[in-house]
Amino acid sequence: MTSRERVLCAFAHREPDRVPCWCGASTRFWEKAKRELALDDEGLRLRLGDDFRRVFSAQRVADADLSPGATWRSPFGVERTGFEYGQPLTHPLARASLGDLRDYPWPSPDRMEVGGIRGEALRHGGSFAILGGEWSPYWHDAIDLVGMEQLYFRMFDEPRFVEELFRRIVDYYEEVSRRTFEAASGAIDIFFIGNDFGGQTGPLVGPELFRRFLLPPLRRLIDLGHRYGLKVMLHCCGGFAPLLPGMIEAGLDGVHAVQPSCAGMDLAALKREYGGRILFNGCIDSHHVLIEGTPQLVRRRTREVIDIMKAGGGFVAGASHDWILEETPLANVLAMFDAIREYGVYRR
Repeated sequence: MTSRERVLCAFAHREPDRVPCWCGASTRFWEKAKRELALDDEGLRLRLGDDFRRVFSAQRVADADLSPGATWRSPFGVERTGFEYGQPLTHPLARASLGDLRDYPWPSPDRMEVGGIRGEALRHGGSFAILGGEWSPYWHDAIDLVGMEQLYFRMFDEPRFVEELFRRIVDYYEEVSRRTFEAASGAIDIFFIGNDFGGQTGPLVGPELFRRFLLPPLRRLIDLGHRYGLKVMLHCCGGFAPLLPGMIEAGLDGVHAVQPSCAGMDLAALKREYGGRILFNGCIDSHHVLIEGTPQLVRRRTREVIDIMKAGGGFVAGASHDWILEETPLANVLAMFDAIREYGVYRR
């Protein structure tokens, strides 16, 4: 099987030739791995056995200079500072009214160029599963714009404000992704989006609030992907198990970076309860196993995870977070991917 065939077979909840592999890593880890193995980007992906490739839109014109101390600016004008993407410097809509949302300078989808995406996807020759579309972190953008505490308060005090806030954020992401899928017709397989609805001890919102405020925007994005014949996969950190029924009802095809160290994320229970209805991607502990363990421990735990998750398809193996950190020993990451290929074979 090609990587693409393998991944789509797993999404169809059938058993491919072997469990597909996923690798997501921080820039610092990726550069370290290339340097130590003397490989380029594609060479490293091939060494790890990554069955996915990703294509991106590009910003047409660079933003104006950042403010002093800022390191990054979101499409919605929120500047951040600190490690990697950092934390927001301000919450520009913290005191906004419902009427103020109309006057806020929302970004135009025209700021993003999508014309080169099809060629970039086809460069891989149809061999790999292609991820595309905007990351669409509408939950995080709302937190940046309003502030997390204020966002929670307004869910109770001003629900129409919260609904309109999410609508305007998703309007932007939905349209850029729609243009991407039109421009790259037939060249993308999976609409990959990201919103962290869970924390270490459970969901960041309960199922009732999730269904009221966060599921409708997610459903819009899922429906968009399905209209273009794509699978839709959500990156979601933390203990989000109580939210899974809503995600499945909305038609989500896969959840990514399942973290077994978080509350409620018992792998056997997840597979038993939901494994026939949604694909699980990740599941191999990034923290206590990949960072703190030895290659021998990594191989053993990887085999245990595969034994739990692989039956019947619906599983992609990889680290339990999409941002393998620089401090993760390269030997452990190699041991994980080697073990996936060794133990992930389906018997015929």
